[in-house]
Amino acid sequence: MMVKATKVILKVFGALLTMVVIAIIGLALTFTSATLEVPTVEVGALPPASAPPDMSISALPTGSYESPAALAFRGGSWKDTRHFAATAVLIRHPKGNLLIDTGFGKNVDEHLKLIPAMQRSPHIKGVSAVDQLASGGIQPGDLAGVIPTHAHWDHISGLGDLAAVPVMVNAAGKRWIDSKAKGTEVVNSFRGINYKQYDFEGGPYLGFLRSHDVWGDGSVVIVPAPGHTPDSVVVFVNLPSGTRYALVGDLVWQMEGIEIPAEKPWMLRKLIGENDDEVDKDIALIRSAIKQYPQIHTIPAHDASAFRSIPVFPASAR
Repeated sequence: MMVKATKVILKVFGALLTMVVIAIIGLALTFTSATLEVPTVEVGALPPASAPPDMSISALPTGSYESPAALAFRGGSWKDTRHFAATAVLIRHPKGNLLIDTGFGKNVDEHLKLIPAMQRSPHIKGVSAVDQLASGGIQPGDLAGVIPTHAHWDHISGLGDLAAVPVMVNAAGKRWIDSKAKGTEVVNSFRGINYKQYDFEGGPYLGFLRSHDVWGDGSVVIVPAPGHTPDSVVVFVNLPSGTRYALVGDLVWQMEGIEIPAEKPWMLRKLIGENDDEVDKDIALIRSAIKQYPQIHTIPAHDASAFRSIPVFPASAR
């Protein structure tokens, strides 16, 4: 009897061990190199923009955290350390200055305590956007608004330093924040945020079906890209020189996501809750747009090398 029981236990243990090994191998395969198959799509004519001559763009790096490239895109090396940027972008415009994302705020260490432990990353804290702006003579009251590419902690930590500055969100984004869904812990910890809701009342823009022209001159245009999170957007910034930027937030984390293209590893996509179909569609649109119009520079929010094309505040580009 004892022998039979032992054999049964060994068989069960062996089956469980086999299942574990298969699961580990399957998970490992999701980190291997694989080109994301996305089609070339029609994006239409280059939208007109009449940016005023004194409009400008500046980057305000507020810190960074490190991650192996293997966790940034499929096929990345575990030995390749990437410095994930946490950078705000200042748009100076005669109708009102805008901040796109805020990066790390003064209290980022406290904000990190609000998110699940497994999502916390060792980070290098720099100078907050509000302090950098103050050093250049720009106070929070000089900002017409903040446009978050989405409401994850590393994009909105600085909102706590910008009391009363309007935070521009669309209806779907506001619903997601109000739902207190996973990922909104930090933004919901702030009290008295001055939300300013906008609609995507504009027509198609580079293949995206809807758009919102912030100042009505084509210089700053927001399109919905709800794949990474339901509130995610892409912000197109078009300078008077003719140079254009596509600030794509976390659509991809590094430029390889666009250039190869390569998706984020499966485990991280599931942890975040990404909509894979929406992400793939938007990657196809951005790839097609920059191929047809090379004056558009793609800026993933966490690719420090991509930000080199934007001067660091107080310097600026027009």
